[in-house]
Amino acid sequence: MTRTVAIDARGLHKRFGELEVLRSVDLTVHSGEVVVIMGPSGSGKTTLLRCLNLLEEPDAGSVTVHGRTVDCSSARHGRARNRLIRDIRTRTAMVFQHLNLFPHMTALENVIEGPISVRRLPRSYAVEAGERLLAHVGLADKRDEYPARLSGGQKQRVAIARALAMEPEVILFDEPTSALDPELGAEVLQTMKDLAAYGMTMVIITHEIAFAREVADRVAFMDAGYILEEQRPNVFFNNPATPRARAFLRLMADTDGPPPGLEKTG
Repeated sequence: MTRTVAIDARGLHKRFGELEVLRSVDLTVHSGEVVVIMGPSGSGKTTLLRCLNLLEEPDAGSVTVHGRTVDCSSARHGRARNRLIRDIRTRTAMVFQHLNLFPHMTALENVIEGPISVRRLPRSYAVEAGERLLAHVGLADKRDEYPARLSGGQKQRVAIARALAMEPEVILFDEPTSALDPELGAEVLQTMKDLAAYGMTMVIITHEIAFAREVADRVAFMDAGYILEEQRPNVFFNNPATPRARAFLRLMADTDGPPPGLEKTG
């Protein structure tokens, strides 16, 4: 059975000044698929994720999200292109490593802000949907709490509910547990496992090997701006194809987690 392509990135290049961060990166993600991106700090992981929903515009290449293509090599800019980029961004949601909840809004208000201000939904509808989403991530009893009164894991789950409130077709996660202790991180990972079970399309940067083994359909390993290999988790973690990936996994095993610097975004 042919699966629908959710994201198709072709030949992505991105440079910041003299630093070339992405070097002809290709990545295809199918609907309902979970793709985990791993690699050392500075490998280009976060830049790639931001390019997939055009928070960062690549210098060259193209990004297609559910049939809508932006040619990043084209010098042509205008209203039609800007509308296309906005459309792509509404079809993707991003959960960041560093929480970006509005501190002056309750958990529910954070969740419903986007649907009301961006999607122009009636407040009553947004509230009903927001309460349902908070219950889905296990936070029904925290609807009226402000972020300052929530744990790190609870804040991240509010951020996931906020992303879901926009009814995205793809969710991008940038190391969502790296700032959390293991117990709080486990809460967030369980929520993400539940999303995978529901068939949500996800691209996830993480160093959580056990999570990637259980949830990922594919692991893409990056280094120095390239995707060096893409494998199913059982193949990647047991028999990686490239010496660089083997060295990376040995270092992860030796340090029982990300070595110094790997917890930073790539």
